[in-house]
Amino acid sequence: MSIYKEIKDKIEKNFPSLPQNQRKIAEYFIDNFDKVPFLTVHQISESTEASVASIVRFAQRVGFSGFSEMRIAITDSLQTKLKHKQAFPLFDKRKANGDILTSVANIDIKNINDTLSLIEREKFNEGIDLILKSKRIFTAGLGISYLLAEILAYQLTQVSLDSSVLKHTHTVFHEQILYMNKSDMLIAFSFPPYSIETVDAAKFAKRKGIKVISITNKESSPITFHSLLSLTVNSENMLFTNSFAAISVLINAMATACALKIKSRAKNIMQESGQIMKNQKLVIG
Repeated sequence: MSIYKEIKDKIEKNFPSLPQNQRKIAEYFIDNFDKVPFLTVHQISESTEASVASIVRFAQRVGFSGFSEMRIAITDSLQTKLKHKQAFPLFDKRKANGDILTSVANIDIKNINDTLSLIEREKFNEGIDLILKSKRIFTAGLGISYLLAEILAYQLTQVSLDSSVLKHTHTVFHEQILYMNKSDMLIAFSFPPYSIETVDAAKFAKRKGIKVISITNKESSPITFHSLLSLTVNSENMLFTNSFAAISVLINAMATACALKIKSRAKNIMQESGQIMKNQKLVIG
């Protein structure tokens, strides 16, 4: 387990019992993990509006002797990350001047590169195993997150998994979760502005003993504290909405990883589905 995941797990475990000023410190550490090695305790104190003593107590609460030891541990954990080069090169920025298409593409390429760096492969594989062990998979989200949830449910169905999206029509998420049980799973998409209903749905599902995987934009987003496992995706955009390029990569990777682990079963379903489509075309023709 990486130091980062270790710290995150400890923060999540202790978060409900943290005083309000230490909750703000916890969120700051998670959101600025890469910057911590270059900051002094006084700079963090200024950014979080918390006292130096509070920051030291926070470090001790998550298992370190003090801030200095915690900063050294974070620095060490980032060494391997810094060695990784971008998987996809950006387009020449000089040629992108005034070219919206190239500018947007550069942002999405950066989102994908950052996401590849953010998601630990061990955590990704653990998520796939949890999906495959679940009897039924339900996906949820509001706004653009609903469309993404629908795509994931469709792709998982295509590889033979019993999957469906929670509808947001005459019923709310809570009512549909009532019919789920501990052998099921909820995969929730939560991006800014974070929907209270989606977060509450994850919280309710967790309380019922249902496994929750969240797909979100940062490790300290509200839904992560109610998730068994969270996958962080960069979704920066030129507009006020979230870009879903990197999210789409993750969705496709999840469905593909599931299909590879249940290869023969997934192949049979795809062949049968293809035959049904072929027969429908013959009837229409």
